[in-house]
Amino acid sequence: MPQVFLSLFGGAGAQFFDNNGVILSGGKIYTYAAGTTTPAVTYTSASGVTPHANPIILDSAGRVPGGEIWLPAGVGYKFVLETSTAILIGTYDNISSAATGAALLANFTGTGAQTNFTLPSAPVSENATNVYVNGVYQQKNTYSLSGTTLIFSQAPPLTSTIEITYF
Repeated sequence: MPQVFLSLFGGAGAQFFDNNGVILSGGKIYTYAAGTTTPAVTYTSASGVTPHANPIILDSAGRVPGGEIWLPAGVGYKFVLETSTAILIGTYDNISSAATGAALLANFTGTGAQTNFTLPSAPVSENATNVYVNGVYQQKNTYSLSGTTLIFSQAPPLTSTIEITYF
């Protein structure tokens, strides 16, 4: 089950309306990966166990059933809001979660040869990491993740300070 955070779009108790201010009873929220039309899963609670249907059908009060939309941290979404008769109300792209959990921190010292560093727990995704070597931010294309292992494409220098913050 993924680590999830409240969505910034319709996260908790939001009520939706059409363009005339009428409650969007039976309205639809389609969820996609940001910038695409590839369906993306959202969750009904902080447990990240039960996915919403896609589309999410709004109740008679124009609210999400259960009142909440939860998203994995570090993942961008596109939300498409329509009436019950498929009339487009709006498209909202590159929306992420309200990742308010505390960031985790791991520190290492470079050996000049070591490229693999094992974190205490797995980051949600590469986008949920910030890596610094001797205080200098490392671009995402200089490392990759495999579970709890962060793998540099080139070994950090001998005695370098490596700091990794992640969710």
